[in-house]
Amino acid sequence: MTTFKNLLVEIEEFIALITINRPEKLNALNRQTLEELQQFFDQVEEDEQVKGILITGAGGKAFVAGADLQEIQQLNAEAAIAFARFGQRLFSRIEQFPKPVVALVNGYALGGGCELAMSCHFRLVSETAKFGQPEINLGIIPGYGGTQRLPRLVGKGRALEIMLTGDMIDAQEALRIGLVNRVLPSDELIAAGRKILKKIAAKGAVAVRAILETVNLGLEQPLEQAMETEALQFGRVCNTEDKTEGIQAFFEKRPPQFKGR
Repeated sequence: MTTFKNLLVEIEEFIALITINRPEKLNALNRQTLEELQQFFDQVEEDEQVKGILITGAGGKAFVAGADLQEIQQLNAEAAIAFARFGQRLFSRIEQFPKPVVALVNGYALGGGCELAMSCHFRLVSETAKFGQPEINLGIIPGYGGTQRLPRLVGKGRALEIMLTGDMIDAQEALRIGLVNRVLPSDELIAAGRKILKKIAAKGAVAVRAILETVNLGLEQPLEQAMETEALQFGRVCNTEDKTEGIQAFFEKRPPQFKGR
């Protein structure tokens, strides 16, 4: 595994823990950090030693407090479009990644940090977590997918209120509106993330990948087309060794030994 400047990476029991490590900047996403995230996901996609990924932030105050404003300040329109597209491609890559990616939000998740958390497959958060898309306070708008993912997660009206006021919401409100999955004490966050990913890692990797892919595709398709996508994926997984093993293990009342094929 490459040694990164702005990321700390630990791999234990098939789970990779990525810590965005710019605490002096509240882990703000600069270009180098985004490029390192892209490089990490390139490296682990086919790595059989990594079956799930946790993303968190260093320092205890922030998951990611936003994009790096010193970089944004220098952008003209053309450069800003390229800046947005780069982040969008990376976050879409995370959203469509064939292994589960979980955000562990341990403080501020604002702007690009909220957008990064939303691109993960689900979110476990500390009691001190704060979410928001405060770009409007700077005279700009979200650029890494926030205007699209937030309404899909919490509904149009609540998303517009969050984006147009620029106000932050706390962990309990984020849970209430469906932005996050669980609220936990800060010191339990990493252990809870590892536990759920270890549970998923014990399942058949083919089925895990198929569920992630089918849900992502289906959300962008009309219902009838999405149902056909599901049927095709169901057919594909029913033609695997994992399916044979899973059903045989059920009848034999033993844990299945999935091989990922």
